[in-house]
Amino acid sequence: MDIVQLSDVKKVYPLGKTEVQAVRGVSFSIEKGDFISIAGPSGSGKTTILNLIGCIDTPTSGSVRIGDKTTGQLTDREITSLRHEALGFIFQSFNLIPVLNVFENIEFPLLLGKTRTSKKEAQEWVDSLIEDVGLSAWKTHRPNELSGGQRQRVAIARALVTKPMIVLADEPTANLDSATGEAILELMKKINRQSGTTFIFSTHDTKIVEIADHVVHLHDGLVASQERREKSHAAR
Repeated sequence: MDIVQLSDVKKVYPLGKTEVQAVRGVSFSIEKGDFISIAGPSGSGKTTILNLIGCIDTPTSGSVRIGDKTTGQLTDREITSLRHEALGFIFQSFNLIPVLNVFENIEFPLLLGKTRTSKKEAQEWVDSLIEDVGLSAWKTHRPNELSGGQRQRVAIARALVTKPMIVLADEPTANLDSATGEAILELMKKINRQSGTTFIFSTHDTKIVEIADHVVHLHDGLVASQERREKSHAAR
């Protein structure tokens, strides 16, 4: 089942008196449970695509559909609701709140929306995520007391706390050493296999491309090639 559908998507940005065509007619679909890498050189349009799927930006033309909703037809309130309920975000710079500890950073998205669980259930869910990412001993520590890999683990747990259909990850291993990056990828792959959460990566990292079960290669704002692999073969 397709969970994301891009149809002839174009995105043009004004740059002074000229225009930059960041995406020039991209079409592809993403299935529920995909572990997909959107790959390509700098300037190929990968981050733009991620921003369009994440409702951070809107297409100049064409359409982006998430589930049964076409994003260009939604009101600002509906987009905010969709982002909170269906999407989780992992950034290369982690984007943690310095004054909050690990537990509080992960819990924070639950405080922004209308949670359907009791405070006790929410706390148990956050504790469960902290255990899943291997940070139980650091739950009261603040970000400046953590390593880069630990901060990224907090960011992963925070992205999952609202139980999103889709997690969007923009260069999630860019600020990590290779060993830590591999451990983070294994963790995300494990979550993908166990929960069926769809992961969408924008990346230069060949290791993400290697373990992805769906790869879309972009070049100059166009789909240069696309490859689907057996999910069981992609897992390591």
